[in-house]
Amino acid sequence: MSCGAHGSGSLDTATDPRRALPCPSRYGSAAGAGRFPSRSALMPPARLSRRQAIALSAAVALAPGTSLGQAGAGKVAKIGLVQSTTGGSAALYGTEQKQAIELAFDEINDARTLGDITLRALHADDGADRGQTVNIFQRLIRQDKVVAILGPSLSNSAFAADPLAEQAGIPVVASSNTAPNLTKIGNFIFRTSVPEDQVFPTVLAYAVKKHGVKRVALVYGLDDALTRGAHDVQRKAVQDLGLEPVGIESYQRGDVDFSAQLTKIKAQKPDAIILGALAEEAAAILRQAKQLGFDEKVVFVGCNANISAKLFELAGPAANGILVGAAWFAGYDHPKSKAFVEAYRKRYGSTPDIYAAQGYDAAYLIAEAIRRADTVTDGRAVRDKLAGIQDFEGVLGRFGWSAERDATVTPKVLIGDGQAKVFVAAPAV
Repeated sequence: MSCGAHGSGSLDTATDPRRALPCPSRYGSAAGAGRFPSRSALMPPARLSRRQAIALSAAVALAPGTSLGQAGAGKVAKIGLVQSTTGGSAALYGTEQKQAIELAFDEINDARTLGDITLRALHADDGADRGQTVNIFQRLIRQDKVVAILGPSLSNSAFAADPLAEQAGIPVVASSNTAPNLTKIGNFIFRTSVPEDQVFPTVLAYAVKKHGVKRVALVYGLDDALTRGAHDVQRKAVQDLGLEPVGIESYQRGDVDFSAQLTKIKAQKPDAIILGALAEEAAAILRQAKQLGFDEKVVFVGCNANISAKLFELAGPAANGILVGAAWFAGYDHPKSKAFVEAYRKRYGSTPDIYAAQGYDAAYLIAEAIRRADTVTDGRAVRDKLAGIQDFEGVLGRFGWSAERDATVTPKVLIGDGQAKVFVAAPAV
């Protein structure tokens, strides 16, 4: 359902009156607020379905000469949803997040979780272009008057655009930005994506213990904040564990042939190859390493950006055995996680990835903050209530925020199953 076109990006509502979804309760206890009311307690005897009412509200709000306030008695919380649904590797992350956030918003609205407040997502695709991200943030803040923003997909874009939200007093919750120091932009920047420096050292230590890794080579992207940041974290972890770096190779965004870098690395006979790469590039590296006949004992250790179902589609069996660290995986044995996976599969016909899970929890967190603040316009009040959520029960498990406003989720070591095309929990050591 269209929310109109503004500038270069189309802004769409996250709801569709044609969809019908189960709406399980998503919340346990939360500090200072107790539990969300049950769905049955909140559903009034209305003639219109919740989604029909939202659709009508949106249609009236967008009619010429009609203000949003005339759309109905309820209040509408407009939330910017800035995700890359085009733009190479970024689209692999952005599409999953967008779909999961739309699912969450529909569940929240259908259940009337926020009483007379309706969540409306204003989506814009930045095409993985940081200049577009900046333009979209400006439009969402100045013209659309959003109360919060979810996104963007890439750390590169976040470093460019998040300061605008910080200056305007609009909270931002990222669900795929893992570059170091991102939340140091300011007190309005949060993320449910666990930063690389909290995850990678655990994964590399596992590789050392499980596979006896001593000699490592590193490959990373030069021109992306996430891949550069991941590489810095990886080099420090290598140093901290006393491993020997036998080669460091780089590439630029858009490169598709990595044979030169891999040929140099192969000659050094490393025990492991560490990837600071986005999913598309990582998949190409894995495929080409297999084609070059690397010893099957060589362990590939990836970064957060590699945790995507698309990695398996692009790399195929070559992704078998890659080690990564994450806050979540589809087989996570947790009631809310299982319910989310089931709902996502029912709606989209595919299994969600880590970015979908983190986006889903981000949507519920911002909804809880809006509920506590009881406002659809005051971003500062929403930010303060968001910061106060320290006992959130979500798909990722139970967590709160660190002093730097990162989700306090315990990382898990995962291994790629190239045949099943999924990440699973790595065997214990």
